[in-house]
Amino acid sequence: ILTPGPAHVVVVLSLMATPQDLCKKQEEIVKKLRKEKAPEEQIQAEIAKLRDLKSKHLCDEPSKNFVLKCPKGTRDYDPFQMAIRDKVFSVVKECFIRHGAVSLSTPVFELKETLMGKYGEDSKLIYDIADQGGELLSLRYDLTVPFARYVAMTKTKQIKRYHIDRVYRRDQPAMTRGRYREFYQCDFDIAGEYDPMIPDAECVKIVSEILTNLKLGSFVIKVNHRKLLDGMFAACGVPPEKFRAICSAVDKLDKVKWEEVREEMVGEKGLSGEVADRIGEYVKLHGRRDLLDRLGKDGCLTAAKDARDGLEDMKLLLEYCDLFGVLCNVSFDLSLARGLDYYTGVIYEAVLTGSPSGEKGGGG
Repeated sequence: ILTPGPAHVVVVLSLMATPQDLCKKQEEIVKKLRKEKAPEEQIQAEIAKLRDLKSKHLCDEPSKNFVLKCPKGTRDYDPFQMAIRDKVFSVVKECFIRHGAVSLSTPVFELKETLMGKYGEDSKLIYDIADQGGELLSLRYDLTVPFARYVAMTKTKQIKRYHIDRVYRRDQPAMTRGRYREFYQCDFDIAGEYDPMIPDAECVKIVSEILTNLKLGSFVIKVNHRKLLDGMFAACGVPPEKFRAICSAVDKLDKVKWEEVREEMVGEKGLSGEVADRIGEYVKLHGRRDLLDRLGKDGCLTAAKDARDGLEDMKLLLEYCDLFGVLCNVSFDLSLARGLDYYTGVIYEAVLTGSPSGEKGGGG
Protein backbone atom coordinates (compact mmCIF):
# COMPACT_ATOMS: atom_id res chain seq x y z
CA ILE A 1 0.00 0.00 0.00
CA LEU A 2 1.46 3.39 -1.07
CA THR A 3 1.21 6.27 1.31
CA PRO A 4 -0.51 9.18 -0.47
CA GLY A 5 1.81 12.10 -1.16
CA PRO A 6 2.56 14.79 -3.72
CA ALA A 7 4.35 12.40 -6.07
CA HIS A 8 1.37 10.06 -6.20
CA VAL A 9 -1.00 12.95 -6.85
CA VAL A 10 1.05 13.93 -9.91
CA VAL A 11 0.88 10.37 -11.25
CA VAL A 12 -2.89 10.23 -10.85
CA LEU A 13 -3.38 13.61 -12.52
CA SER A 14 -1.13 12.60 -15.43
CA LEU A 15 -3.10 9.41 -15.97
CA MET A 16 -6.39 11.30 -15.90
CA ALA A 17 -5.21 14.09 -18.27
CA THR A 18 -6.44 13.99 -21.87
CA PRO A 19 -3.98 14.29 -24.77
CA GLN A 20 -5.21 17.83 -25.34
CA ASP A 21 -4.54 18.68 -21.69
CA LEU A 22 -0.96 17.42 -21.96
CA CYS A 23 -0.34 19.51 -25.07
CA LYS A 24 -1.95 22.58 -23.56
CA LYS A 25 0.12 22.21 -20.40
CA GLN A 26 3.31 21.90 -22.44
CA GLU A 27 2.39 24.98 -24.48
CA GLU A 28 1.90 26.94 -21.25
CA ILE A 29 5.35 25.86 -20.06
CA VAL A 30 6.90 27.16 -23.30
CA LYS A 31 5.00 30.47 -23.07
CA LYS A 32 6.06 30.94 -19.44
CA LEU A 33 9.72 30.32 -20.23
CA ARG A 34 9.59 32.83 -23.09
CA LYS A 35 7.92 35.43 -20.89
CA GLU A 36 10.58 34.93 -18.22
CA LYS A 37 13.32 35.14 -20.90
CA ALA A 38 14.72 31.77 -19.89
CA PRO A 39 17.89 30.44 -21.60
CA GLU A 40 17.26 29.56 -25.25
CA GLU A 41 18.50 25.99 -24.70
CA GLN A 42 15.84 25.42 -22.03
CA ILE A 43 13.09 26.87 -24.24
CA GLN A 44 14.12 24.71 -27.20
CA ALA A 45 14.16 21.60 -24.98
CA GLU A 46 10.53 22.23 -23.94
CA ILE A 47 9.55 22.98 -27.55
CA ALA A 48 11.06 19.63 -28.53
CA LYS A 49 8.86 17.91 -25.92
CA LEU A 50 5.80 19.67 -27.37
CA ARG A 51 6.71 18.56 -30.89
CA ASP A 52 7.18 15.02 -29.65
CA LEU A 53 3.68 15.04 -28.17
CA LYS A 54 2.23 16.33 -31.44
CA SER A 55 4.20 13.87 -33.56
CA LYS A 56 2.57 11.01 -31.65
CA HIS A 57 -0.84 12.41 -32.66
CA LEU A 58 -1.76 13.01 -29.06
CA CYS A 59 -2.98 16.48 -29.94
CA ASP A 60 -4.69 15.68 -33.21
CA GLU A 61 -8.02 14.42 -31.87
CA PRO A 62 -10.94 16.61 -32.96
CA SER A 63 -11.89 19.23 -30.40
CA LYS A 64 -15.50 20.00 -29.55
CA ASN A 65 -14.56 23.69 -29.58
CA PHE A 66 -12.82 23.60 -32.96
CA VAL A 67 -12.86 27.01 -34.67
CA LEU A 68 -12.06 27.63 -38.33
CA LYS A 69 -9.16 30.09 -38.52
CA CYS A 70 -5.83 30.75 -40.23
CA PRO A 71 -2.70 29.36 -38.56
CA LYS A 72 -0.99 31.83 -36.21
CA GLY A 73 1.12 34.35 -38.09
CA THR A 74 -0.75 33.98 -41.40
CA ARG A 75 -3.79 35.63 -42.98
CA ASP A 76 -6.16 35.51 -45.94
CA TYR A 77 -6.33 38.26 -48.56
CA ASP A 78 -9.75 39.09 -50.02
CA PRO A 79 -10.21 40.18 -53.67
CA PHE A 80 -9.92 43.89 -52.83
CA GLN A 81 -6.67 43.34 -50.89
CA MET A 82 -5.33 41.12 -53.68
CA ALA A 83 -6.01 43.86 -56.24
CA ILE A 84 -3.93 46.30 -54.17
CA ARG A 85 -1.13 43.77 -53.70
CA ASP A 86 -1.07 42.93 -57.41
CA LYS A 87 -0.73 46.64 -58.22
CA VAL A 88 2.16 47.00 -55.75
CA PHE A 89 3.92 43.95 -57.20
CA SER A 90 3.50 45.31 -60.74
CA VAL A 91 5.21 48.60 -59.74
CA VAL A 92 8.05 46.68 -58.09
CA LYS A 93 8.44 44.25 -61.01
CA GLU A 94 8.48 47.05 -63.59
CA CYS A 95 11.30 48.77 -61.69
CA PHE A 96 13.33 45.56 -61.45
CA ILE A 97 12.98 44.89 -65.18
CA ARG A 98 13.82 48.51 -66.02
CA HIS A 99 17.14 47.99 -64.25
CA GLY A 100 17.91 44.91 -66.34
CA ALA A 101 16.89 42.08 -63.98
CA VAL A 102 15.59 38.70 -65.14
CA SER A 103 13.17 36.48 -63.23
CA LEU A 104 14.29 33.38 -61.35
CA SER A 105 12.42 30.90 -59.14
CA THR A 106 13.77 28.48 -56.50
CA PRO A 107 12.01 25.79 -54.38
CA VAL A 108 10.02 26.86 -51.34
CA PHE A 109 12.13 24.45 -49.26
CA GLU A 110 15.87 23.75 -49.26
CA LEU A 111 18.24 21.25 -47.71
CA LYS A 112 18.56 22.30 -44.08
CA GLU A 113 22.35 22.33 -44.40
CA THR A 114 22.08 25.00 -47.12
CA LEU A 115 20.23 27.40 -44.82
CA MET A 116 21.97 26.84 -41.49
CA GLY A 117 24.76 29.18 -40.44
CA LYS A 118 23.64 32.04 -42.68
CA TYR A 119 21.32 33.99 -40.40
CA GLY A 120 23.17 34.38 -37.09
CA GLU A 121 20.87 34.22 -34.08
CA ASP A 122 17.84 34.19 -36.40
CA SER A 123 18.69 30.63 -37.49
CA LYS A 124 16.37 29.47 -34.71
CA LEU A 125 13.48 30.96 -36.72
CA ILE A 126 13.90 28.51 -39.61
CA TYR A 127 10.98 26.12 -40.10
CA ASP A 128 12.15 22.50 -40.27
CA ILE A 129 10.18 19.90 -42.25
CA ALA A 130 9.70 16.33 -41.01
CA ASP A 131 12.22 13.89 -42.50
CA GLN A 132 11.14 13.00 -46.04
CA GLY A 133 13.03 10.07 -47.54
CA GLY A 134 16.31 10.71 -45.72
CA GLU A 135 16.71 14.43 -46.56
CA LEU A 136 16.63 17.04 -43.80
CA LEU A 137 14.66 19.96 -45.24
CA SER A 138 13.62 23.45 -44.12
CA LEU A 139 11.29 26.12 -45.50
CA ARG A 140 13.22 29.03 -46.96
CA TYR A 141 13.85 31.92 -44.57
CA ASP A 142 14.52 34.39 -47.37
CA LEU A 143 15.14 34.44 -51.14
CA THR A 144 18.81 35.43 -51.04
CA VAL A 145 20.43 32.22 -49.76
CA PRO A 146 18.55 30.02 -52.29
CA PHE A 147 19.74 32.42 -55.02
CA ALA A 148 23.33 32.12 -53.79
CA ARG A 149 22.97 28.33 -53.90
CA TYR A 150 21.69 28.57 -57.49
CA VAL A 151 24.61 30.79 -58.55
CA ALA A 152 27.14 28.40 -56.98
CA MET A 153 25.50 25.31 -58.53
CA THR A 154 25.23 26.78 -62.03
CA LYS A 155 28.58 28.63 -61.86
CA THR A 156 26.81 31.79 -63.05
CA LYS A 157 29.40 34.53 -63.61
CA GLN A 158 27.17 37.59 -63.79
CA ILE A 159 23.44 38.16 -63.37
CA LYS A 160 20.83 40.65 -62.20
CA ARG A 161 17.81 38.75 -60.98
CA TYR A 162 14.52 39.42 -59.23
CA HIS A 163 12.26 37.04 -57.33
CA ILE A 164 8.92 37.89 -55.70
CA ASP A 165 7.63 35.07 -53.52
CA ARG A 166 6.69 33.82 -50.06
CA VAL A 167 9.17 33.16 -47.24
CA TYR A 168 8.65 31.62 -43.78
CA ARG A 169 9.90 32.45 -40.28
CA ARG A 170 9.07 30.67 -37.01
CA ASP A 171 8.85 33.99 -35.20
CA GLN A 172 6.47 35.24 -32.54
CA PRO A 173 3.98 37.04 -34.81
CA ALA A 174 2.80 40.59 -34.19
CA MET A 175 0.13 41.06 -36.84
CA THR A 176 -0.65 44.69 -35.95
CA ARG A 177 3.03 45.56 -36.52
CA GLY A 178 3.31 43.62 -39.77
CA ARG A 179 5.29 40.67 -38.37
CA TYR A 180 4.06 37.43 -39.93
CA ARG A 181 5.24 33.84 -40.17
CA GLU A 182 4.42 33.76 -43.88
CA PHE A 183 4.99 36.84 -46.01
CA TYR A 184 6.26 38.02 -49.38
CA GLN A 185 9.70 39.34 -50.22
CA CYS A 186 10.52 41.31 -53.37
CA ASP A 187 14.15 40.41 -53.95
CA PHE A 188 16.63 42.05 -56.34
CA ASP A 189 20.22 40.79 -56.44
CA ILE A 190 23.30 41.58 -58.51
CA ALA A 191 25.90 38.79 -58.72
CA GLY A 192 29.29 39.04 -60.39
CA GLU A 193 32.33 41.33 -60.56
CA TYR A 194 31.67 45.07 -60.87
CA ASP A 195 33.39 48.32 -59.97
CA PRO A 196 33.18 48.97 -56.20
CA MET A 197 29.92 50.39 -54.85
CA ILE A 198 28.13 50.72 -58.22
CA PRO A 199 25.80 47.72 -57.60
CA ASP A 200 25.17 48.91 -54.03
CA ALA A 201 24.29 52.42 -55.20
CA GLU A 202 22.00 50.98 -57.89
CA CYS A 203 20.14 48.95 -55.23
CA VAL A 204 19.66 52.11 -53.16
CA LYS A 205 18.35 53.90 -56.27
CA ILE A 206 15.92 51.03 -56.96
CA VAL A 207 14.52 51.24 -53.41
CA SER A 208 14.11 55.01 -53.81
CA GLU A 209 12.35 54.64 -57.17
CA ILE A 210 9.92 52.00 -55.89
CA LEU A 211 8.93 53.91 -52.74
CA THR A 212 8.53 57.11 -54.77
CA ASN A 213 6.35 55.39 -57.40
CA LEU A 214 4.19 53.72 -54.75
CA LYS A 215 3.48 57.18 -53.24
CA LEU A 216 3.61 55.92 -49.66
CA GLY A 217 4.81 59.24 -48.25
CA SER A 218 8.19 60.52 -47.09
CA PHE A 219 10.92 57.97 -46.47
CA VAL A 220 14.61 57.69 -45.64
CA ILE A 221 17.08 55.00 -46.73
CA LYS A 222 19.54 54.29 -43.92
CA VAL A 223 22.95 53.01 -45.03
CA ASN A 224 25.95 51.62 -43.14
CA HIS A 225 28.81 49.16 -43.68
CA ARG A 226 29.51 45.89 -41.86
CA LYS A 227 33.29 46.50 -41.96
CA LEU A 228 32.75 49.89 -40.33
CA LEU A 229 30.63 48.22 -37.65
CA ASP A 230 33.37 45.65 -36.99
CA GLY A 231 35.94 48.45 -36.78
CA MET A 232 33.66 50.35 -34.40
CA PHE A 233 33.27 47.30 -32.17
CA ALA A 234 37.04 46.78 -32.14
CA ALA A 235 37.63 50.44 -31.25
CA CYS A 236 35.14 50.15 -28.38
CA GLY A 237 36.84 47.02 -26.98
CA VAL A 238 34.46 44.26 -28.07
CA PRO A 239 36.24 40.87 -28.35
CA PRO A 240 36.26 39.66 -32.01
CA GLU A 241 34.37 36.46 -31.13
CA LYS A 242 31.45 38.63 -29.90
CA PHE A 243 31.19 40.89 -32.98
CA ARG A 244 28.23 38.99 -34.52
CA ALA A 245 26.36 38.69 -31.21
CA ILE A 246 26.74 42.41 -30.48
CA CYS A 247 25.81 43.25 -34.07
CA SER A 248 22.60 41.27 -33.59
CA ALA A 249 21.84 43.29 -30.45
CA VAL A 250 22.46 46.64 -32.20
CA ASP A 251 20.12 45.45 -34.97
CA LYS A 252 17.22 45.73 -32.50
CA LEU A 253 17.62 49.50 -32.06
CA ASP A 254 14.85 50.18 -34.58
CA LYS A 255 12.43 48.23 -32.37
CA VAL A 256 13.51 48.90 -28.76
CA LYS A 257 15.24 51.67 -26.82
CA TRP A 258 19.00 51.85 -26.31
CA GLU A 259 18.59 51.00 -22.61
CA GLU A 260 17.12 47.59 -23.49
CA VAL A 261 19.83 46.91 -26.07
CA ARG A 262 22.51 47.87 -23.54
CA GLU A 263 20.96 45.55 -20.97
CA GLU A 264 21.11 42.68 -23.49
CA MET A 265 24.75 43.43 -24.30
CA VAL A 266 25.77 43.45 -20.64
CA GLY A 267 23.37 40.91 -19.14
CA GLU A 268 23.13 38.32 -21.93
CA LYS A 269 26.18 38.88 -24.15
CA GLY A 270 28.67 39.39 -21.28
CA LEU A 271 29.93 42.81 -22.39
CA SER A 272 31.22 45.28 -19.80
CA GLY A 273 29.09 48.36 -19.15
CA GLU A 274 31.98 50.64 -20.17
CA VAL A 275 32.33 48.99 -23.59
CA ALA A 276 28.54 49.08 -24.14
CA ASP A 277 28.49 52.81 -23.34
CA ARG A 278 31.21 53.46 -25.94
CA ILE A 279 29.09 51.67 -28.53
CA GLY A 280 26.13 53.78 -27.41
CA GLU A 281 28.02 56.99 -28.28
CA TYR A 282 28.62 55.78 -31.84
CA VAL A 283 25.17 54.39 -32.63
CA LYS A 284 23.58 57.78 -31.94
CA LEU A 285 25.37 59.25 -34.96
CA HIS A 286 23.80 59.79 -38.38
CA GLY A 287 24.31 62.18 -41.27
CA ARG A 288 25.87 62.12 -44.73
CA ARG A 289 29.26 63.45 -45.81
CA ASP A 290 29.51 65.43 -42.57
CA LEU A 291 29.50 62.18 -40.60
CA LEU A 292 32.14 60.70 -42.91
CA ASP A 293 34.40 63.68 -42.18
CA ARG A 294 33.81 63.38 -38.43
CA LEU A 295 34.56 59.65 -38.33
CA GLY A 296 37.63 60.12 -40.52
CA LYS A 297 39.11 62.33 -37.79
CA ASP A 298 38.43 59.73 -35.07
CA GLY A 299 41.90 58.28 -34.46
CA CYS A 300 40.63 55.49 -32.24
CA LEU A 301 38.18 54.33 -34.93
CA THR A 302 40.50 54.68 -37.94
CA ALA A 303 43.20 52.67 -36.17
CA ALA A 304 41.18 49.61 -37.24
CA LYS A 305 41.72 48.57 -40.89
CA ASP A 306 38.10 47.39 -41.20
CA ALA A 307 36.90 50.86 -40.19
CA ARG A 308 39.17 52.59 -42.74
CA ASP A 309 38.01 50.26 -45.52
CA GLY A 310 34.38 50.78 -44.55
CA LEU A 311 34.74 54.57 -44.56
CA GLU A 312 36.34 54.50 -48.03
CA ASP A 313 33.45 52.41 -49.36
CA MET A 314 30.87 54.68 -47.74
CA LYS A 315 32.52 57.77 -49.25
CA LEU A 316 32.28 56.21 -52.71
CA LEU A 317 28.70 55.02 -52.12
CA LEU A 318 27.49 58.51 -51.16
CA GLU A 319 29.19 59.96 -54.24
CA TYR A 320 27.33 57.51 -56.51
CA CYS A 321 24.04 58.14 -54.67
CA ASP A 322 24.57 61.85 -55.37
CA LEU A 323 25.21 61.13 -59.07
CA PHE A 324 22.07 58.93 -59.18
CA GLY A 325 20.01 61.75 -57.65
CA VAL A 326 18.96 59.87 -54.50
CA LEU A 327 21.34 61.29 -51.87
CA CYS A 328 18.53 63.50 -50.53
CA ASN A 329 16.73 60.32 -49.38
CA VAL A 330 19.83 58.68 -47.84
CA SER A 331 21.05 58.80 -44.23
CA PHE A 332 24.42 57.37 -43.14
CA ASP A 333 23.30 55.81 -39.82
CA LEU A 334 25.63 53.96 -37.42
CA SER A 335 22.69 52.36 -35.59
CA LEU A 336 21.90 50.26 -38.68
CA ALA A 337 23.31 46.75 -38.22
CA ARG A 338 21.15 44.04 -39.86
CA GLY A 339 21.95 40.82 -38.03
CA LEU A 340 22.23 38.28 -40.86
CA ASP A 341 25.68 36.70 -41.12
CA TYR A 342 25.94 36.85 -44.92
CA TYR A 343 26.18 40.66 -44.96
CA THR A 344 29.83 41.66 -45.41
CA GLY A 345 29.72 45.10 -47.00
CA VAL A 346 27.16 47.88 -47.43
CA ILE A 347 23.82 47.40 -45.67
CA TYR A 348 20.71 49.52 -46.08
CA GLU A 349 17.14 49.78 -44.83
CA ALA A 350 14.24 51.94 -46.02
CA VAL A 351 11.93 53.47 -43.43
CA LEU A 352 8.70 55.41 -43.92
CA THR A 353 9.18 58.47 -41.71
CA GLY A 354 5.46 59.01 -41.16
CA SER A 355 4.48 55.37 -40.56
CA PRO A 356 4.33 53.57 -37.17
CA SER A 357 5.18 50.27 -38.88
CA GLY A 358 8.63 51.61 -39.84
CA GLU A 359 10.86 49.48 -42.07
CA LYS A 360 9.65 48.79 -45.61
CA GLY A 361 12.71 47.19 -47.17
CA GLY A 362 16.34 46.39 -46.63
CA GLY A 363 19.38 44.49 -47.83
CA GLY A 364 23.11 44.59 -48.42
